[in-house]
Amino acid sequence: MTDLTKLSAAALADKLSAGEVSSVEATQAHLDRIAAVDADVHAFLHVNEHALEVAADIDRRRAAGDDLGPLAGVPLAIKDVLVTTDMPSTSGSKILEGYMSPYDATVVARSRAAGLVPLGKTNMDEFAMGSSTEHSAYGPTRNPWDLSRIPGGSGGGSAAAVAAFEAPLALGSDTGGSIRQPAHVTGTVGIKPTYGGVSRYGAIALASSLDQVGPVTRTVLDAGLLHDVIGGHDPHDSTSLAHEWPSFAAAAREGATGEVLKGLKVGVIRELPDSGFQAGVSESFRAALAAMEAQGAEIVEISAPHFEYGVAAYYLILPAEASSNLAKFDSVRFGLRVDVPGGTVEDVMAKTRDAGFGDEVKRRIILGTYALSAGYYDAYYGSAQKVRTLIQQDFADAFSQVDVIATPSAPTTAFKLGEKIDDPLQMYLNDVTTIPANLAGVPGISIPSGLASEDGLPVGIQFLAPAHEDARLYRVGAALESLLVDSWGGPLLDRAPALGANGGAR
Repeated sequence: MTDLTKLSAAALADKLSAGEVSSVEATQAHLDRIAAVDADVHAFLHVNEHALEVAADIDRRRAAGDDLGPLAGVPLAIKDVLVTTDMPSTSGSKILEGYMSPYDATVVARSRAAGLVPLGKTNMDEFAMGSSTEHSAYGPTRNPWDLSRIPGGSGGGSAAAVAAFEAPLALGSDTGGSIRQPAHVTGTVGIKPTYGGVSRYGAIALASSLDQVGPVTRTVLDAGLLHDVIGGHDPHDSTSLAHEWPSFAAAAREGATGEVLKGLKVGVIRELPDSGFQAGVSESFRAALAAMEAQGAEIVEISAPHFEYGVAAYYLILPAEASSNLAKFDSVRFGLRVDVPGGTVEDVMAKTRDAGFGDEVKRRIILGTYALSAGYYDAYYGSAQKVRTLIQQDFADAFSQVDVIATPSAPTTAFKLGEKIDDPLQMYLNDVTTIPANLAGVPGISIPSGLASEDGLPVGIQFLAPAHEDARLYRVGAALESLLVDSWGGPLLDRAPALGANGGAR
């Protein structure tokens, strides 16, 4: 009998549409998988107790002949940064413990309307601040490839759920790599869309000029199918683009033929040397480029001289915006409230924020408030925005020469839990290749490129394209994915050793 949890979302959708399997059966299979393995992985903060009811309704509608979307009946995991009416929305923080939103995030509402079945809310670094999901107030998530290692962050829960076959699809958010870096270390596919291409309405804000919601999946086609559901203009989001988008699923299917690689110009950044990258990461990157070149792609060295300043600029811009966005958690309107008998509103606010925020959130709030303070605004925040402009110009110059830019998705494979938790700078450097895309607002995709020679852990390759050219990433990503999967003899995730087929740690 087919293991429904091992099917891609596209394959599962085909079986649902053909009547070979019901949504209730598919949903139950994934709930059983969660029950079997999530005590080890801890990908979920909350499992939806109404999931089977939603699935049964989809089955009834299908039997009645309703016109359903391509993914109707397919289960979906939701990063806890996205608010939902029927499940708590905590953003991984004690300050929002038990919070029930009066409305759904736009991407959640669109997913429901398309017939996807919400399985639950996934774990994350508190308010999306982190690269390891160790900063969650509810405990860390573990990597399904090796339960002693991190699943990436901030969206490690979504990536781990997909990698552990607990969900075929997940929603994530990416502020500096929080979809792409977890994809890199878990052997999954992650997309950061063009800024404004997917609504941020109902995504609990970290840094509003950087945040973007996107898909987390096991294949490029699955990502395209989910992107088609959640993308497009939203009048509730003032930064949402009024842009006509093509079908990303169609782009992925076109790319899978491989023809797109002939004559494709792939930019490799001169200023991104091998030093600082794990040897196995660099080896896998070069091998993926060689595979593309063998199919007719042209590898072009380009210059992006300001990329090296991206991390420094980002860690001034992000904390500054976070300091402003998190001011709403004030003990007065919603969330945690620590009473101080006889105290002032300021006393209650201070005690609440001290008790409700974790160390990493406090660190970034303090840094951001300092950067915005009188006398320092121009020297720090203003200067960081100037660097941001220079990085945007680097992208413009590069894309006048090449079709896409390729980099490793992150410098190393998954590191051990606890290894970098006390070294914020080393943690921040995990996003050195992903941050520039957020600063410039351009789309990025990470797909598995193989296993590192040193430790046998997954490695990802990242492609970046000009703004609005997300479809180009789907074509290129699907073309390389097809080449690599054929060379591996099957999906990379079939080789993950940490979890047995029936669940439980090995």
